[in-house]
Amino acid sequence: MSLKSSNKTDVNTTELIISIDPQTFESAVEQEYQRQKKNIVLKGFRKGKVSRKMAEMAYGEGAFYEGAINALIPAELDAAINETKLELVDRPNIEVTSIDKETGVEIKAVCVTKPVIEITDYKGIKAPKAVREVTDEDVEKQIEIIRKKNARVVTVEDRAAQFGDEVNIDFEGFFGDEAFEGGKGENHPLTLGSGAFIPGFEDQIVGHNVGDSFDVVVTFPEDYQMTDYAGKEATFKTKINSISYEELPEIDDDLIKDSTDFDTVDEYKADIKEKLADSAVKQAESAFENAILSALIEKVDSPIPNCMFEQRIDALMNSFAQQLQQSGMTLQLYSQYTGMSEDALRDTYRDRAVGEVKLRLALEKIAELENLDVTEDEITAGLEEMAAANNVDVATIRRFIPVEEYKNDLRVEKAVNFVKENAVVDNSAAEEAPAEEAASEE
Repeated sequence: MSLKSSNKTDVNTTELIISIDPQTFESAVEQEYQRQKKNIVLKGFRKGKVSRKMAEMAYGEGAFYEGAINALIPAELDAAINETKLELVDRPNIEVTSIDKETGVEIKAVCVTKPVIEITDYKGIKAPKAVREVTDEDVEKQIEIIRKKNARVVTVEDRAAQFGDEVNIDFEGFFGDEAFEGGKGENHPLTLGSGAFIPGFEDQIVGHNVGDSFDVVVTFPEDYQMTDYAGKEATFKTKINSISYEELPEIDDDLIKDSTDFDTVDEYKADIKEKLADSAVKQAESAFENAILSALIEKVDSPIPNCMFEQRIDALMNSFAQQLQQSGMTLQLYSQYTGMSEDALRDTYRDRAVGEVKLRLALEKIAELENLDVTEDEITAGLEEMAAANNVDVATIRRFIPVEEYKNDLRVEKAVNFVKENAVVDNSAAEEAPAEEAASEE
């Protein structure tokens, strides 16, 4: 391989001109002939016995050129990339510009390279970190969960359905006189007031008794996910099979003893308050970090190849498809059900993908600027932790995880911590807001 030239033709684009000498090319052509030889058929010759010269006379001098060049390109390109120390972010666009038995082959490779990020002022980023105060109301909401877990279901027989009840219903939907797909249900549980059905449906259940059969007339919302139904008026022929409600127990020491590891209501409330306070601290810390990283993303204005965003969208789409698969649904079925095309779904991930790519590049640059390196001990410790979590040995983890990529991930984590440690807590905006609201109310 001979790298004839390397020229930066655009931002994040470099053009390589690679020449392959005649001897290397000839050797590759011969190997390609030998590879195809057993399948060559020519009148007057047994299959597999056609000489290269005869094959080239029959099919043209370049009969084996394409295969030979395709076999040469990977190693030749790798050698050129290593020589130029380019860091590619996409597959190069390859063009064979000349082929000659006497002079060899010349190849042009247009390479999209990793962008050079310029980032400053990443130290001292200001962000709020206000820890929310835990109130008695917060504690009572958690207590209510215990009450609901121990609720007694009471069957209603002597009154009509009301909000808060759970009804068991049969229903079938019609557009005019024609039943529509997906509009039928039997023995369907519905909590009145939950908003689980089309607006107006649950309101028309209220006031009816067990055994009643009646029509519920509603209009599908204009933005309904099934576009064929959006804005249409539908009639649901409905029957109430049963009505019930939950009777909540009183909170006392006996209930707490039966339902938790505590002996008294006061002990349980104290534990809830402590856990909520810990959670509030973690939430504030998470919000602080998110605000810092969002500010960091805003500082990235260097040109970034679009292919990097598309690749990140691909990864997010694949992850979503796997989640759907675990639920027994395919991406195609999801698209049919929601009326959202794959392109439209990709667009929903675009802003997130752009942010994630910019953030990763920014953090990698900060790790470089601050000389944030990772030791072998840190790599080993991380791999051992992963191995333990997955109940496999470290050797297995090393086979499945590219160590250099993992090392870079650890450097990025260090960069996140560095930016956080050098950030400044600033709650002034949050503190001024209540005062401004009070002034506006007056």
